[in-house]
Amino acid sequence: MDFDAYAQTAADLVNNDLSDMEALQDMFAEREYMRTRVTERDLATFRRARKKLRDVFERGSAGDDEAAVEILNTLLEAYPVQPRISGHPNNDWHMHVSGRGATVASEYLAGAAWGLSVWLCNYGSARFGICADERCSKVFLDTSSNCCRRFCSERCATRSHVAAHRARKKEVAGAAT
Repeated sequence: MDFDAYAQTAADLVNNDLSDMEALQDMFAEREYMRTRVTERDLATFRRARKKLRDVFERGSAGDDEAAVEILNTLLEAYPVQPRISGHPNNDWHMHVSGRGATVASEYLAGAAWGLSVWLCNYGSARFGICADERCSKVFLDTSSNCCRRFCSERCATRSHVAAHRARKKEVAGAAT
């Protein structure tokens, strides 16, 4: 199982627009089997869980491991992992984290909670990030070699650095006059 990919699904959910069913279906654009099965009830479940997952990132990035662990344990209880082997006619065997017949939300959230929990155990909560660009609120998993990532993307990093540079230039120009 690719626990890093499962952890990334937690960040993807937090960063996703869940304004309506179309937005939720867009989140599953590359997972047709989920996109076609998602329901209004799943949407409500995802919205509630998204708040808790955001709290994990906020607590973790603030160094409050105990609070992050408490929230993750609550999510693991609510969305337990029930592994099963699944496959297709061509013997493409792989693992699923939820039982047959589980809702889309239960399946997705079981993987997200499990992956984020494994991530915390393996790398520590210092690897949970919230974008440092004041115009952005996205979360991310810090995969940098020295745990120094501050932005969710290169775009946000560039935008923030350019804004800081312009502010410094304006300050220098104002002091010169």
